[in-house]
Amino acid sequence: MIRVMLVDDHELVRLGVRRLLGDFDDIEVVVEAASGEDALSLVREHKPNVVLMDVNMPGIGGVEATRKLLKLVPELSVVAVTAHGEQPYPSRLLEAGVKGYITKECDGSEIATAIRTAAKGEFYFSAQIAQEMAMNFATEGKSPFDGLSQREWQIMTMISRGDKVQDIADSLCLSPKTVSTYRYRLMEKLKVNTDVELTHLAIRHGVIDA
Repeated sequence: MIRVMLVDDHELVRLGVRRLLGDFDDIEVVVEAASGEDALSLVREHKPNVVLMDVNMPGIGGVEATRKLLKLVPELSVVAVTAHGEQPYPSRLLEAGVKGYITKECDGSEIATAIRTAAKGEFYFSAQIAQEMAMNFATEGKSPFDGLSQREWQIMTMISRGDKVQDIADSLCLSPKTVSTYRYRLMEKLKVNTDVELTHLAIRHGVIDA
């Protein structure tokens, strides 16, 4: 039996995925988490084999949560589930250590296939994402976000979602001054001057939902 943790900040999404996976005798959802922070606090107690991880969540987000989960439990397999197929998310998730990446348009059968593949330690990408990654590689497409460091990327996504400096600082255990310094550096790299411009840029490149 493959033990699965669902991580998504939308209860209806978790409910839907749980119902879809209920059709498969070899997969059991053992725990749900509404954030990356919750996943970190629950993973050792419930001992999942595979985590279905929503990428675009409040707080530390799916990319950083994946990185931290795999530090806590290296043998864990993480499958990212997201509406974002375009770069830069696939490359960031691969760097974080995911074994799979599927879109929220996938049906229950494909989600189950992704879980089974990841549980064996193998990689699985949905057709849409694999195609977009191949096209990006073939055209050598570059995203303005490629030059950000891991921490700058993390703070950029939180700012783009509308999080305040103090909230980001509390979530990441940093001082507000440090967050502001990262904010200045990443905005300089991206050549934007305001949070609104940053958000518009993030939307255009598929980093966050419109």
